[in-house]
Amino acid sequence: MSALGLAHLTALELSPPELAREAAGAGFGSIGLRVHPAMAGGVAYPLRVGSWAQRELRTILASEGVRLNEIEFIQLTPGLDIRAFAPMLEAGAELGASAVTVSGDDADRLRLTASFAALCDLAGEFGLRVDLEFMRWRMVGTLAQAEAIVRQAGRPNGAVLVDALHLSRSGGEPGDLADLPRHFLRAAQLCDAAATQPANDADAITEAREGRLPPGQGVLPLAALLQGLPSDAALSVELPMRGPDARSRIATAYAATRRLLDGLPSPEAPEVGNSPRLPTTQGSVRA
Repeated sequence: MSALGLAHLTALELSPPELAREAAGAGFGSIGLRVHPAMAGGVAYPLRVGSWAQRELRTILASEGVRLNEIEFIQLTPGLDIRAFAPMLEAGAELGASAVTVSGDDADRLRLTASFAALCDLAGEFGLRVDLEFMRWRMVGTLAQAEAIVRQAGRPNGAVLVDALHLSRSGGEPGDLADLPRHFLRAAQLCDAAATQPANDADAITEAREGRLPPGQGVLPLAALLQGLPSDAALSVELPMRGPDARSRIATAYAATRRLLDGLPSPEAPEVGNSPRLPTTQGSVRA
């Protein structure tokens, strides 16, 4: 597996330059960036090719030794103008991103599949993969539903993003990954969770956005999940949680995941980035 990444939702209050510096300081080798909101009014940090912010971020990524792995987040809704996302995809690709993360939010499966295929075609123009993330409260809520969309779209750069929390909360388990083609499994996100399942979708959303646990401090079968992924899958930590400030969240995310990976029996545990340094930025999480 590749160098461990830090998902932006872990510390969404940090701007891209701040996140890059904090991630590098904690030991992460890559980051993801929320460049488009995951919901109406949500936090995001748009990027534009040729802008001062884009040039600054490229310099910071290089100086910190951190790469951009993925950009997010596109909701595949009815009537979405796929071509309107070309500037976003171009900006991500210019910074070295490998993928863009999307969700399925259209009840019409044929139309949703067509939208996913069209976005794959557009992303392919910039050398990007499209990772479909399933969440129990969205129209694409399970691993099987995500697989069906990717399979029916039939695009070589289409894949499924497996989030450990969403897999569990949608009724899935690591063994389900064995039924997917290996090239569908290009990325996964780690966290842990309590044994109690959320009572409803509203509670599931709250847990996902601010109530996750550090890897190894809950009951999710993370070791089995890791062993079910291809050896070259991109691995990141998504750990939004109440209480700790941004520097503590990021440091905890790295340390807990490092302990988990060190305990794996496989000799193919992923390389997890740089040696930690003291982070420099604090903040509070925003969903």
